[in-house]
Amino acid sequence: MEIRVLRYFLTVVREESITKAAEVLHITQPTLSRQLAQMEEEIGVRLFDRGTRKIRLTNEGLLLRRRAEEILQLVDKTEKELVEQEEQVEGKISIGCGEVASVQMLPDLIRNFHQKYPLVTFDLFTATADLVKEQMDKGLLDLGLLLEPIEMGKYEFIRLDMKERWVVLMPPDDPLARKKYVKADELAELPLILPRRMQVRSELASWFGNYYKNLNILFTSNLSTNSAVMVSRGLAYSLVIEGAVPFWDSSKIACRPLYPELMATCVLAWKREQPFSLAATKFIEYAKCFLSMCES
Repeated sequence: MEIRVLRYFLTVVREESITKAAEVLHITQPTLSRQLAQMEEEIGVRLFDRGTRKIRLTNEGLLLRRRAEEILQLVDKTEKELVEQEEQVEGKISIGCGEVASVQMLPDLIRNFHQKYPLVTFDLFTATADLVKEQMDKGLLDLGLLLEPIEMGKYEFIRLDMKERWVVLMPPDDPLARKKYVKADELAELPLILPRRMQVRSELASWFGNYYKNLNILFTSNLSTNSAVMVSRGLAYSLVIEGAVPFWDSSKIACRPLYPELMATCVLAWKREQPFSLAATKFIEYAKCFLSMCES
């Protein structure tokens, strides 16, 4: 399967028409149809439902579209990095992170690195830790800001000094908002929103102790911002890492820390034995020095 034909395939999917795709690609319609037919024959599956006015993908076609997008994104990134290796330090560094307080260390790190290498730009990708790691494993992200624990055999990392605190979100006029902190027994019978990740829920289960098995868990959520919307409308109380909460509108959302205090730590991680662009390699080297100075 050639990269060129994958680009043809995605163009057809985007245009929903072989005729329109051929015009965009500046090739003839018969040539494009022949290339797609050869690809289907090579793979051994049917990719398109033909006979309708618009191109429709089969289930196999939908899977190939998703994989083709990932493959071409990685190919484009690799080609760009190979060119950059032969030139001065420039390019784009991609960093994945969740809604954690440790994001606050990035501005100074990026600002100082950018002053040294002004041709380097950054892409900040916000998602859950599982998705960030998945993108790192595929080579689509250079680094990730992740909550511990982390697979030490798979990633290298710098442990960050900033602590991540667990809090419960509530409307500002809620009775719990009048307290300095919230204990497990005060949440035991309330409707709750818990994190989606099982590993994280296990930590909360330990904190709740015997109360956990009878909790009223209304639903789970993968990022705290969406769960905060539910909280603001009085649907439930959400347990989240404090992270970006201080930057939200306090007239709509209040938060109180858990007691006993539940804390976590973050790391800036990258995949072991991963070939990086010159810009990403320089950034990792710089981050090691910069963050060690910040913590000393």
